[in-house]
Amino acid sequence: MRYDLDQRTVTLGIGEFATFATGPRDDTGGGHAGLWRAQLGSHWHRELQLRATESEPNAAFEVPIEGKIVHAGWIVSLTGRMDQYLPGPAATLIREIKTTLRPLPRAEDELRAEHPDYVVQLATYLALHRVDRPDHPVNGELVFVEAGSGLSQTIKFTRDDDHLFRQRLDRLTAFLDLRLAARDRLRNLRFNPPFATLRPGQETTRADLAAALAAHDRILFTAPTGFGKTGVLLECALEHLRAGRAQRLVYLTGKATGQLQVTRTLAAMTTPAKSNLLGYSLREPLPSSEMRGVQNGVAAWVMRPKKEHCVNSVFHCTRESCGYLHDIEGRWQRAGLGRFLHFENQARDLPALLAAGKHAHVCPYEITRAALGYQDVWVGDYNYVFAPANRRIFFEQPGWEPADTLLVIDEAHNLPTRVADAHSHQVNATDAQAVLAELDHHDVSTPLLRAWEAWTRLLANLDACDELDLMLEDDVHEAVRTVADRLAGAALDPAALGPVVCEQLWRLPVLAEWLDRRDMPRLLWSPRAGELHFTCLDASAAIAETLAPFGAVVFATATPGPAGAFAAACGLGEETPLHTLDAHTPWRAEAYSIGYDVRVDTSYQKRERHLGDTADAVAELHAAARGPVAVFFPSYAYAEAVERTLQQRHPGMRVARQPKQSGLAAQADWMETALAFNDALFLVLGSSFAEGIDGLGGRVSHAMVVGPALPEVNAVQRAKQSAVRGESREDAFRRVYQIPGLQKVNQALGRLVRAPGQHAKVLLHCRRFVEPGYAALLAPEYQFGDTIATDGDLAEWLAR
Repeated sequence: MRYDLDQRTVTLGIGEFATFATGPRDDTGGGHAGLWRAQLGSHWHRELQLRATESEPNAAFEVPIEGKIVHAGWIVSLTGRMDQYLPGPAATLIREIKTTLRPLPRAEDELRAEHPDYVVQLATYLALHRVDRPDHPVNGELVFVEAGSGLSQTIKFTRDDDHLFRQRLDRLTAFLDLRLAARDRLRNLRFNPPFATLRPGQETTRADLAAALAAHDRILFTAPTGFGKTGVLLECALEHLRAGRAQRLVYLTGKATGQLQVTRTLAAMTTPAKSNLLGYSLREPLPSSEMRGVQNGVAAWVMRPKKEHCVNSVFHCTRESCGYLHDIEGRWQRAGLGRFLHFENQARDLPALLAAGKHAHVCPYEITRAALGYQDVWVGDYNYVFAPANRRIFFEQPGWEPADTLLVIDEAHNLPTRVADAHSHQVNATDAQAVLAELDHHDVSTPLLRAWEAWTRLLANLDACDELDLMLEDDVHEAVRTVADRLAGAALDPAALGPVVCEQLWRLPVLAEWLDRRDMPRLLWSPRAGELHFTCLDASAAIAETLAPFGAVVFATATPGPAGAFAAACGLGEETPLHTLDAHTPWRAEAYSIGYDVRVDTSYQKRERHLGDTADAVAELHAAARGPVAVFFPSYAYAEAVERTLQQRHPGMRVARQPKQSGLAAQADWMETALAFNDALFLVLGSSFAEGIDGLGGRVSHAMVVGPALPEVNAVQRAKQSAVRGESREDAFRRVYQIPGLQKVNQALGRLVRAPGQHAKVLLHCRRFVEPGYAALLAPEYQFGDTIATDGDLAEWLAR
């Protein structure tokens, strides 16, 4: 849908118009199931076309139609394609074909009530036909086809059905009126500065970022941890909205801590100082959604996963399995849930949404979906834009237009990996066998059952391997395509099959599309017998495809690595140049004292012989610090080995090694306890403790990094290196191993100095840190220091 608020015009497809909703809706046809339903509908469309060709030689199929309707002061332009167009001597017949999984025949009133969108679609075709040919009579009919048997039932269109068409027009133009009011509201937007007192560099950086946004549509903004990047970004973004250069801000972060920081900063900027409406502490869970600051002219919402909203006994979104999807529009109106859309004093944390959903018997996720379209600022995870399985909640919102959206991607150095993960899949023989057993108990077609049996046998016969050979890969592709084709014509009962089986079934059409795609380097491999991984090695094409329609994009990070490599990883080239902007941070110039410990080699093959030297260095570092020290390792196993050696050589040292898994509150508790009662904190580079916890800044004076944290050499990493085209082996090694490894180092060290006046003494404990290929990838603050070649050098450096 595209609209021009000044000209009061809107253009959209008839299918979009028929399903247009600003409140909740039954979304049982979404996600992977939506692809299956679309394929099933296409199958029966083709079947009925063949029948109509034989019986009605004048019939035309997929006939384009377009026209304009003036309603409530808006000009509505509609385009679409009619399934069947049958001209006759007395009148023309327009026929729409729709599939249903429920048995036919059924009462006509029941079908109309269950599928009002179908009636609106047909009514729109008839209305446009009458506008174009007012003197030519036209009739309409809906043909419902039972997917399992092919049995059909026809419903004649009546004048009484026209009211649904008018209701859709009322709904659409009311939404446009609200968007017009929102634009006027944003033009008078008022907000507080993000900082009570500016740090050195913040004011000039804010001005530079604002100028960059005015001149460029793809910006890489680099600012160190603790700079106040979130505040600077939000201030420039809100000014961007106020100036009318965008209608919406979408702010993406990869971690809950990042979403929490955005929420807090935005609340402080849009809320009077006396009222801390978003006063969540680090120990509290992130709210599922929030809209605050409407009184000052901005409405914001934090998007959380669908499963967190579920109040049903089972997480399976079908009408038969979830009573919270029955009569959802009627219950919405009766319960007054529109308050979540319009009233700024309405609590919208997760408990409030769950309580309201339970009370009204309406899915809480649909409350979020309905409210989202009324918000000016959307905050969420990368998946809501970049993951095909999750982005419908954003992309199918009324009025969603990327060209009028400012997209901010925080912690953007994580984006290529996250998108590659979103485009990767795993299957195994055990799950396939369970689905086969379930299908045996249901009335599924024999071709589908045989195709799934073949798929199960293929998986069961897989041996562990680093890469499937080409012949076996072709067999996988054929088996996946066969199942997907059989599913396209199969009438299944999702409620009876259950969520686990359905998820396995719907995955196959997605895998078929994945295998057909040739612009993403991939690896099919089996880490264990009977298990198959479909791994995306390079998601740059998918990222570029997603970013292309956005009006402006800001990539924000503390550790982007080389700008050229980052741009390539995001699919940006000469046609979409990336403008780079570095924050001004004069206070960091003398904040670090760096020592390069060339006495040891921490590479995987040689680290064991240096365990004693590493343990001694930790002890000496602690003795010089006279307080807890932070020691960063490339892996848990390496940290455990050094800890054992340290206890043998320095039994009085108290060490706290980070837990492998814990929530946000537990991480904060662990950090506080570890700093208070231990001599050394052993942390793992790339983990949430190294990247997401800010408790070290100003509290740890000495730190040590044990090696450059190169990724583990495995089948995926080797395949990534082989997939790098047009570069030397050394350059491919740099891109696949060195850049990600040194990014982890830079990220961890950035946590040690977060404000003016803080300082840190850092020992880079490996001779590789002085090799040019590694040293050049360190942040500028860590590229100059003292070389430590002997034990005496270390003692002298620590004493200074």
